[in-house]
Amino acid sequence: MSRRSSSSPSLWTVLPQSGPAPCERYKHACCSYGDSVFVLGGRESHSLRDFWRYNVVRNEWTELDCSCEAAPEELQEHSMVAHQGVLYVFGGMIDSAYTIWKTPLWVFDIVKEQWVSWQDRNPPQNQVPVNRKGHSAVVFSSAMYIYGGYIDMRASSQEFWKLEFDTMLWSLLDCTQSEVGPGPRHSHSAMTHLDCMYLFGGLRGLREQRDLWRWNSTSHSWSCLNATSGPSKLVGHSTVVYRDSMLLFGGGESQHTPRSCLWRYSFTTQTWGKLAVLPGSNPPPHRIYHCCAGLGPSYQPSVTTTTSTTLIPSTTIRNRLDSKIRPFKNKCFPSSSKTEGTIELETFSSSEKLLTEVEDYCNGLSENDTQRFGNCLTFENQEAFSKQWSCENIEEDGSGKPEESHESIAQNLPDLLLVLGGKPLVRHTVISVWQMTLADF
Repeated sequence: MSRRSSSSPSLWTVLPQSGPAPCERYKHACCSYGDSVFVLGGRESHSLRDFWRYNVVRNEWTELDCSCEAAPEELQEHSMVAHQGVLYVFGGMIDSAYTIWKTPLWVFDIVKEQWVSWQDRNPPQNQVPVNRKGHSAVVFSSAMYIYGGYIDMRASSQEFWKLEFDTMLWSLLDCTQSEVGPGPRHSHSAMTHLDCMYLFGGLRGLREQRDLWRWNSTSHSWSCLNATSGPSKLVGHSTVVYRDSMLLFGGGESQHTPRSCLWRYSFTTQTWGKLAVLPGSNPPPHRIYHCCAGLGPSYQPSVTTTTSTTLIPSTTIRNRLDSKIRPFKNKCFPSSSKTEGTIELETFSSSEKLLTEVEDYCNGLSENDTQRFGNCLTFENQEAFSKQWSCENIEEDGSGKPEESHESIAQNLPDLLLVLGGKPLVRHTVISVWQMTLADF
């Protein structure tokens, strides 16, 4: 295990929610896009059918319509991914509501804020995936890839499906020719880095797993990445990509044994490291069946095409930042006026003096300070940020591009990881939200 990876500190902050906000939940789906995180469905004491947009800059929730004919019904253990201003939701239907005549896929236009019907775009297909829960969904280039899931009356599945966004046509990838692969799996996690998908843990039948698999989208081949250290057997956990690493949070060996560990897997060294908690921060309690969302340039996936993979250089990202907007240093205290022209995000050093200062400052924040600083969440000048990036500034003649505005916002956000909801539940409360920032590895 790399000493450097295991000693990288993480700063946790709980974000109090006020005003209209979704209720606490688990087995929901979330997805980040621009400066927003979308949360759909899940369970409290029953299945939920609500749809929310969380504005990270303002720390505000807005409920979106989910009652039209094109919108999904109650869902749990479903998936949701974003691609070019559109959300794609798959699976999670209550078994009694599902019929073989309906493909459990829903499409939401982010810019128009409306659910759209996609069935009329193509003739019916003979080969489409049936409803399932606890599957994984990732995006490569212009397609969504669905792996596994629990299918009613058929148990865990090892089906691997591909949906082309341009044509909305499904295809079943033939992975049965090789004996190497994750096999039937549900309640696992999956994410992408460069031209590969990484799948960890979950349930294979009734047995919990702790294996890590890599699928190459070019060769369509699986390989198991053996490691002597790392997380134990996990289900109901979450993973996100962070630079050249995978971050894994929470989960448990069963739903009755949730955990709150944060792990980092380095794609470069193929090693695991458990991330330490910075003194004075407030990590989440044990969580399972929660959601994680990464925002900021370090959490943005690489730009992948069918022929090449292009990474956006960090120096290019930093050069795009407006010097008038100064992110909080690790979201704990505002930048000094001396650094107003500085556009590079500063991170924690390993000196004990600075750690002590940070701890003392965080512990000394009053409620008024929290309100004045935007509860340690976003930017020192929220009003200027909102005006600069507001979609209302798009030209009426259509020359402005909302898509580019969302992408620019994502590149200008400070790097942060959000953990939303999960079990154990505190009923009759609003959804819990924690924020985490990291020092440089």
